[in-house]
Order: sequence, then structure tokens, then C-alpha cells
Amino acid sequence: MPKEKNSPTMADVAREAGVALGTVSRVINGQQVGEEFRNRVEEAIRRLGYQYNSSGRALRTGSTNTIAFIIPNTINPFFALLVHHVNIALEKRGCKMLLCFTEYDKSREAEFIQMARQNLVDGIIALTYNPSLSIPEGTPFVTIDRFFSSSVPCIASDNFGGGWLAAQKLKEFGCQSVAFIRVASTVTNEPVKRKDGFVSACVDLGLPFEVMALEDGQPFSEIEHFLASHMQNGKLSFDGLFIGTDSLAWRIIRLLRGMGIRVPEDVQVIGFDGIRMFGDMEYTVSTIVQPVQEIAETCVSTVLSKHLSSVPSLICLPVTYACGGTTKA
Repeated sequence: MPKEKNSPTMADVAREAGVALGTVSRVINGQQVGEEFRNRVEEAIRRLGYQYNSSGRALRTGSTNTIAFIIPNTINPFFALLVHHVNIALEKRGCKMLLCFTEYDKSREAEFIQMARQNLVDGIIALTYNPSLSIPEGTPFVTIDRFFSSSVPCIASDNFGGGWLAAQKLKEFGCQSVAFIRVASTVTNEPVKRKDGFVSACVDLGLPFEVMALEDGQPFSEIEHFLASHMQNGKLSFDGLFIGTDSLAWRIIRLLRGMGIRVPEDVQVIGFDGIRMFGDMEYTVSTIVQPVQEIAETCVSTVLSKHLSSVPSLICLPVTYACGGTTKA
């Protein structure tokens, strides 16, 4: 079909932006261009309403400039933050995101990987829970929080160090007896190291502790029973709790307050993730903060790397502590 008479061309974009035609081509094809030139070209494209055939470009170059991101959902605030920062990291590199929600359905994880490959994406970033998931060959693949093999890079925060830091902070804030509560995943992944770090620190610090692991699928009432069994004369036998995630910590704090336990006066609570109210305001609980922006940047730069085979099998990023009002800091 012939072009409409007034349909803008790449040459029109070049004139509008005041750059060479080759510069416009490099921007459109996602190649390296100075930031100022890229901004001028992108602004000219918007002003003129220029459209290019991405399918045709993919056939010519063998690249779609699209990365699939497979994640359970965006209802969980931590997942939503990951999606936000992965999208920004991709946009900065001239790439688009194909977003796939699994809703923790293990069969959908495999289906999305197959679909992503059929749509000729340039790579896949995935946060998965299928214990028998098969990683395809030939498509760059990066995982978050889960080790598959030495040939599949895993990006994670320092979960062991985060558990250690939580115990250290509770001890520093005066706690004398603590517990760790988590929901255990059905797969072996990096977050399980939060318990290992916490236990190791408690042993080294001489801090008495207990561990309560709720199996995935068990009712929340099991945590209620655990806490109730450690109540005596209206007081909890623990004065410090480390909870596996901020979301779980928030639920447990509500439960404690319903039992007449004050937080942080009677028991101090530290979660894990770094979730903020309304996305960018104060922290929901005192927490071990995952560097979500750095995780996203590392995932994107890794999956787009021309030397993926030389990338370490595990890239571990540092965590920090932040007060969210549930500790005495």
C-alpha cells in the first residue's frame, strides 16, 4: 500500500531534529547514540507523528528491541516496583517490555516462556516459582531470586546479609528474645537465605531465637496459633520479630495489636523488601530494603549483554535497613 501523501519520512524526522539521517536510523534501531541526539530525534518523532515498521525492522536486524518480563502480578507492591523500574531501564535503552502475569500458576510460566520465544523477543527476565521449569536455549534469560544453572544469571539482593542485619538491629535496639516468621516457598530460591542469615547472627550475638516457617498454602491462622502459644500473662515471650516480607509483617502487626500487644513498645518488628506507602512515601514497617532500582538495572543490562556467557551465575546486591516506625530506632 502506498504511503499517504503527508506521511512523514525518516528524512523529515532528521530535518526536524537537525541531525543526520543515520542518527535517526540509529535511534529507531536502538543503537548507541548520544543522549542529546536521542532526545532530539524522539521529540521530532512525536511532533511529526512518524511511525516505523517494527516488524520489518525485526526481519532486517534479527532484533525486536523487546524483552519479556514474567512476574506473578502487580498487586504485590514489591512486584509492582520491580515492573516500574525494569520498564524504565528498558526505555532508557530504547527497548520495550512484554509484561506477562503468571498469578503463581506454574503452567502459565512455561506457556509465557514459549509465547515469548515465538514472538521473537530479544530476551526474558523472569521471577518464577515452577520447580520443574525448563529454561530454553538460544534466548537470553535472566532470573530474579532463583538459581537455575551456571549458564543462567540470577540477580538477587543479599538475602543472607539482610537476615543478619535484621538480627543485628533487633539486638542493637534492646531485644532479648526474638523470632523469625516467614512463608516458605515451594522452590529453593535466594530469599530462603534470609532465615540462614538471621539464625547465624543470633547465634553469633548470643540472642535467643525461634523460627516459625509457614508452608506455602497453609492458613494464616497457624501464625496466630504460634504467637498465642507464646503469650503469658498478656505478654509475648518475644520482644523482637523478623518477618520474611513487609506484606506479611504488616498482617502480623495488625494481629499483634488485636491481641493487645503494642508495636514497637512491647515487641519490635522488622520486615524485608522496603515497601513504601503509596509507592513513594514512608515505609510501611521498619524493613530491610532491597535495592529494587539496582536489581532492575542489573537485570536489563545483563539480559541485553553481548557477553551473557561471561556473566556470573549469581549477582548479589547489598541491602540496607530503614526505620518504618515498628522499631525503637
